[in-house]
Amino acid sequence: MTKEFTEARIRAVMARNKAGFSKKLGQNFLADPEAIREIADGAEIKKTDHVLEIGPGIGVLTLACAEQAGWVTAVEIDRKLIPILEQTLTGLDNIDILQADILDVDIGALQEKVKEEHPEIENLKVVGNLPYYITTPIIMKLLEEDIPAESITIMMQKEVAERLTASPGTKAYGAITLAVQYYCTLETIAQVPAESFVPKPKVDSTVLRLDLRKEKPVDLIDEKLFFEVVRAGFSMRRKTLLNCLTGVKGMSKDEMNGFLDGLGISPQRRAETLSMEEFAAIANALGE
Repeated sequence: MTKEFTEARIRAVMARNKAGFSKKLGQNFLADPEAIREIADGAEIKKTDHVLEIGPGIGVLTLACAEQAGWVTAVEIDRKLIPILEQTLTGLDNIDILQADILDVDIGALQEKVKEEHPEIENLKVVGNLPYYITTPIIMKLLEEDIPAESITIMMQKEVAERLTASPGTKAYGAITLAVQYYCTLETIAQVPAESFVPKPKVDSTVLRLDLRKEKPVDLIDEKLFFEVVRAGFSMRRKTLLNCLTGVKGMSKDEMNGFLDGLGISPQRRAETLSMEEFAAIANALGE
């Protein structure tokens, strides 16, 4: 068992290295040993796994992952934290620290390289405590690029987690809900209060595990058109489906009205009431 990262230890490490917490980069380090263990356990990491950690900070979660994984690649954007990581992770021979923006990393190529160098590695699992301001872009990059991962275990703002796990007819349900649920099944791993971080953020956090689907939940003729329909549907939340979808595929209001009626979907409904299957039906009919 690795040495625990308490608030006192985190502040001491930062002070010793004359480093501050970057507000710009959304740096809030987890100082709750129980939550750290919950995340590592919830990610279901095995010795045959390569763990890609996004934003390791000073290595709080990295150490817990390294105990369970075959190999860990810790990708940190903040240059000033690299020497601190090298200190806190010293003595471990299954961790590689990479100074980079995760949005610029070719994750598929990275996984191939790790598998070549470590033949025992079979699967890729992504973990991370993401800065709130960039959570959605990072998740969508990982999903849209079809990275060769089994799962993505991410700590995020509680409200974002509520949007990702929402059901039709709820206020939190939106385009991002459908996008993530199209690619993944989701499981809530832990709830982490603001008091568990250094410095303390203004909001609570939730840890979700996104298990990438081997088969998509709906059959689509044109995936790009499906997401165009979803985005258009939610572009004006208080407007009806008819108003939001008019113009898609060049359809006039009268044409869209008849088109939706023909599918048995009321043009007066709002996007937040539609299931993924109903959005798929609209997109597939438009594609034909």
